[in-house]
Amino acid sequence: MTLVKFNPDKRNSSLLPGFSDVFDSIFNDTFFNDRMVTRVPAVNISETENNYHVELAAPGLKKEDFKLNLERNVLNIAVEQTASQEDNQKNYSKREYSYNAFVRSFTLPESADDSQINASYTDGILRIDIAKREEAKSVRRQIEIK
Repeated sequence: MTLVKFNPDKRNSSLLPGFSDVFDSIFNDTFFNDRMVTRVPAVNISETENNYHVELAAPGLKKEDFKLNLERNVLNIAVEQTASQEDNQKNYSKREYSYNAFVRSFTLPESADDSQINASYTDGILRIDIAKREEAKSVRRQIEIK
């Protein structure tokens, strides 16, 4: 038998009262919630006039854990980390960031200069700067009104 939480305040919000409560209780349960949390770090990608920027949030790692490579215009960020003795001795009640192994791949735009890629890892953020080719940099000029 499974116990399902029922919220009487929500019963008028759907065509089938109680139906959405069944799904809410399943998907909001920590057993399922912990397994549905994505196990790859979040990424921000931005662009400036001269560069593309990739920021990958991966707390708890060291820069030696990352392996970056470029193959056929695809930038691969990989981590393969073994559990430390300290982690094995801890008894976690909840653990949301645990990146033992992952790969993130990004196809570089044609305007990227793959010979000028720099990476740094500080404060749990891997920052990758990819220069733009000269011909891809936006040209700015003042236009005179006549």
